[in-house]
Amino acid sequence: MSAKIYRPAKTAMQSGKAKTHLWVLEFDQSQPRKIDPIMGYTSSVDTLQQVKLTFETQELAEAYAMRNGIEYRVVAPKEPNRQNVSYTDNFRYTRQQPWTH
Repeated sequence: MSAKIYRPAKTAMQSGKAKTHLWVLEFDQSQPRKIDPIMGYTSSVDTLQQVKLTFETQELAEAYAMRNGIEYRVVAPKEPNRQNVSYTDNFRYTRQQPWTH
């Protein structure tokens, strides 16, 4: 049984950063999924794929995995490399580039 510990990224559907400060322990799938021949649904007998545990810090998640004998890997979070710019900055007097139409 193995798992990955990561901090989820900001959702693309909204601008808020809710749930991005928590760390998640998510189990890897142990068996491949199967397609039901009659209905075409994808199913699995591995119920641990449905479990997602959240922790306040990375250290707490690692301690939980070590305490329960779970092999784990930590995926480091990627920080966005863009800067926040306000719409009003387009009309500032001290603008670096001249305003053109």
